[in-house]
Parts: sequence; C-alpha cells; structure tokens
Amino acid sequence: MNSSGPAYPLASLYVGDLHADVTEAMLYQKFSPAGPIMSIRVCRDIITRRSLGYAYINFQQPADAECALDTMNYDVIKGRPIRIMWSQRDPGLRKSGVGNIFIKNMDESIDNKALYDTFSAFGNILSCKVVCDEKGSKGYGFVHFETHEAANRAIDTMNGMLLNDRKVFVGHFKSRKEREVEFGTKAMKFTNVYIKNFGEDYNDEKLKEVFSAFGRTLSVRVMKDERGRSRGFGFVNYANHEDAQKAVSEMNGKEINGKMVYVGRAQKRLERQGELKRKFDQIKQDRIQRYQGVNLYVKNLDDSIDDERLRKEFAPYGTITSAKVMTDGSQSKGFGFVCFSSPEEATKAVTEMNGRIVATKPLYVALAQRREERKAILTNKYMQRLATLRTMTSPIIDSYQQTGYYMTVPQPPSRSFYNHNAVSNMRPVPRWAGQPTRIQGEWIILCYKGHRPCFKVPTQPSMSVVLLPVADRLPSLQSDRPPPRSMSTHSELCHYVVPAPVMEPPVHIGPEPLTASMLAAAPLMDQKQLLGERLYPMIHALHPNLAGKITGMLLEIDNSELLHMLESPESLHSKVDEAIAVLQAHQVKECSPTK
Repeated sequence: MNSSGPAYPLASLYVGDLHADVTEAMLYQKFSPAGPIMSIRVCRDIITRRSLGYAYINFQQPADAECALDTMNYDVIKGRPIRIMWSQRDPGLRKSGVGNIFIKNMDESIDNKALYDTFSAFGNILSCKVVCDEKGSKGYGFVHFETHEAANRAIDTMNGMLLNDRKVFVGHFKSRKEREVEFGTKAMKFTNVYIKNFGEDYNDEKLKEVFSAFGRTLSVRVMKDERGRSRGFGFVNYANHEDAQKAVSEMNGKEINGKMVYVGRAQKRLERQGELKRKFDQIKQDRIQRYQGVNLYVKNLDDSIDDERLRKEFAPYGTITSAKVMTDGSQSKGFGFVCFSSPEEATKAVTEMNGRIVATKPLYVALAQRREERKAILTNKYMQRLATLRTMTSPIIDSYQQTGYYMTVPQPPSRSFYNHNAVSNMRPVPRWAGQPTRIQGEWIILCYKGHRPCFKVPTQPSMSVVLLPVADRLPSLQSDRPPPRSMSTHSELCHYVVPAPVMEPPVHIGPEPLTASMLAAAPLMDQKQLLGERLYPMIHALHPNLAGKITGMLLEIDNSELLHMLESPESLHSKVDEAIAVLQAHQVKECSPTK
C-alpha cells in the first residue's frame, strides 16, 4: 500500500473500535514504540465516564504517526482489532463524499482488515470500515480513498467480482438525501399496488379477478395469518406502470365486498415510516406556530385549583381559548396551561400574574416552551458559565473543573443558623459543601514561606484536606514542639506536625423550610445562596457525583421556579433530567467521533 498519506501538521491519529476497558496507559504502551507522543485522550461519557470506544493520539512528528498507522492498524487490544486513521477534524472532507465508495453483499467473514487489504492496492485509504451489529457483519461497508481516481479504479475493478464466493456491488457512496431523491424518481414509475380493507372473504383468485381488468398482472397475493385466513390486505404486481396507475386511480375508495378499500402504490417500511414522520413533523410545526407567544405555562398551583378556577383567575387579561390543569387521575400535578387569543394578552397576563399568590401559593407564570427550547437555554447558560470559569487564571477549587495541578478538595463551611428576625444579617457560607467529620489526632500543616495561606492535612487517611490560614500561629506552634523539617520537590515547602485540638461534636440543626416570604426578606445576593443550600442535598441524593454541577446550573433559573422545585419532587426530577441531558450533549459535542 502507498502509505505516503496527507500531511497533517498535528500528526494526530483517530483510533476507533476500542474495547470499553482500554485506557490511555494501554494506548501509550502500545503506540510509544512508534515515536514520542504529545497527548492521548480516550473520549468518555460525561455522566458514566465509560469509554465511547474511540481515542485521539497526537505524535510529535508526522512520520511517527504515519509509522503507527502503517504498522499497527487492526492490531488486537483486549480482544478487539483497533481501527486507525488520520484524524479528520474538518468534517468537510468526510461529508463531501469524494473518494468514498460503498460495498455491499459481502460475506460475513470479511472484517475491517480483510476489506482494507483487498482495496489498498488501488490507492491510499483514509478510512475503511465494515458495518457491524451485535451479531457481526451486516454485509456492507465503506472505503474512503484519498483521491477520486483511486475510488474509480476500485469500482471499475471490483464491482461484480467474487469475494469469498459472493458477488459484491461496489459503487460511489451516496448520501441519504441523494438516495431519497433517486428513490423518489424510481417510485414515480411503480408497478406494485397495495390493497387493504377488502375483508377476510377474498382470496388470490377473487383479487386477481377484480384487478386484472386494468392490465396484465405478474403476481397477485392476499396476505394470510398463521391459520390461513385472510388478513384483509394484499399486493398486485402489474407488468406496466400505466396499468398500475390506472388501478390506483379507479379503485381507491371504491366499495369491495361491502367495504371501502384503499388502493395505492406499495411502499417499503422505511419509506412509509419516513412519510409518516414528515406528516407528523408538519403537524407539530403547525401547532407550534399556532400557539407561539399565546400559550402560558403556569405552575406551583394549589391542589384546590381546577380548570374553571384557573380560567377565572386569568380571565381579566384577555380572551382565553383554553385553560387546563394537568392531573394524574383526579389529583392535580401542580401545573397547567392557559392559552390566550393574542400575544399581547398573554404578555400582560405574565406580567401581572407571575408571583401573585392564588389560594396559598405564589404562581410561576411564563410563556410555554418546548422541551428542546428549554434544553437549549439551559445549555447556553451552562456553556457561558463554563467559559467564564475557564478564563480565570487563579487556582480556583470548585465543582466544575480542576485547574493545573490543584486537586478538587472540599472545604469546611462555617455553619450559619437561620435568624428569623434578621435575615439580612445572615453570614454567607460556602456553597453546597457538607460539614466534614472532626476527629482527634495529629495534623500536618503545609505552608509556603512568606505566604499566609497554608494547608492543614490530617494524618488519618480518611480525613479531608482543608484550608487553614495559620501563618500567624506558626511561631507559637514552633515553640510548643520543635517541628521535624523535611524538604519536598518545592524547596520552599515545609511541614509541621502538631496535635489537633479536641473539638466538641457539632450540633446539626436541619434547615427550616424556605418560604416565599422568607426568601423575599433576604438580600438579593443571599437569595441564591439560600436556595442552593436547600437544593444541593436533594440533588445529591439523586446524583451524588454531579450534585455541584447540576445545582449550579439550576440556580440560573428564576427564584419562584426554584421554590416550586423545593416543594415538588416531580418538578425537581424533571429539571435534573434536563440538566443531565445538557451535560451529555456537551460531552458528545466535545468528543464527536471522526467517522
């Protein structure tokens, strides 16, 4: 094979078809003999952290990457042959289809390597893959050549040839849109007719007798069940398209055996499904356009509010076309919809009714949004916050990322208790961090000379690392016990061993339920803090590993909606599921496969 592939300045390889247990260390051990490696990344699911089955390897020199591609492609790692190709970061080359060919009717014994070896004689191959499912090969595959000329040579030589005693078809790759256009052109000249709803009394002879009047038929068949009885539909295949078209035109909607029959062009299952999907999407778009800007979403409803009461509360703001409280049987689900006749009326209702107390609860009122729109908004807010955090240069320890060599460690919060009389005097505490258990023993205090911040590390391995500004106390600590000094890789780092003070176990008092009045009395800067402190434990019970991320994302939502989440587990679960979906979509976007 001619392996003098295209010049890729980053010398980056895509490695696919990986076993789920393959790690970066295994790949480094496998590929490092080819030359110095700059980086290796196995792409993983953001939630489960399981491998997505592919990785990227960046070599320092393109020649080393080319050597790995030539000598290690389809080598076996953990029982699976890996598939290596040049990393195509620009999707234009893949989507253009230039040099890409399609092979079908292959024997099941032909795998990626056999297909690669067969077609490598015609030119440099960028990618080669046999499509498989859990049972094995599906009998077709793709070979992407570097040039269009190489693809033409492969088609001219291999189309109609025998591979493992099976005659294969080899042709240029066509996108789904191109295939649909081509199929639509062929479908205009149909000869096969589908008939249904003619009852159980008709057999092949009777059906042929009726439809042979329009032209010569090649085959007529009534479909039957396992007992041999007619299933009420069948097919008639004509010799000419004109005869089939005439049968459809004259027989569709006519009465046969006392029933109105349907007669139309016979369609494949995928074609029928595609047509139904297009019809459904069109109906969906029409409905969206009809209710755009006039449909309101109302939640945090009292259990006593029904459709009539909901309509009555919103009636002063305009003409209501529909008002519905969503129920689970006879029990209200706490939310509903109100649809006005004009966007102006809906906007007025949102302005006046959002936050207003009806019965015993403050309402949350907003324009109704589709699930896709809500996910898009949540994704946008999450990406903005993530971008802001990435621009920070200081070593911030948070739940979003690990910066440099700093490890994510929890910090002990200063516990504050709610004051009913003076909410504004409440001291802020660190967000969503649990109170670590304090145990007795020795602590190691790490500090940098001339700097005030120090780290205090318990000698017990089960303890958490906490931050402690102890620079002012170091002289007294040194006088109490001469510290044993040891130097680390950083010459300015030293540690002191001191006894830990005996602490009384803290008294944990559960937070009082947060109400709308309590939240309104708190300063604006503290309101999100109060909501976060109550949301975090609830989210932690659902997704412990992502509680911090999800809490931060949900705090972007309006406060009235957050209050409703505290009272309604169903609403909280729904928003948490949306946040999880956003995180998964973000992970897929960052680690999208090359092919």
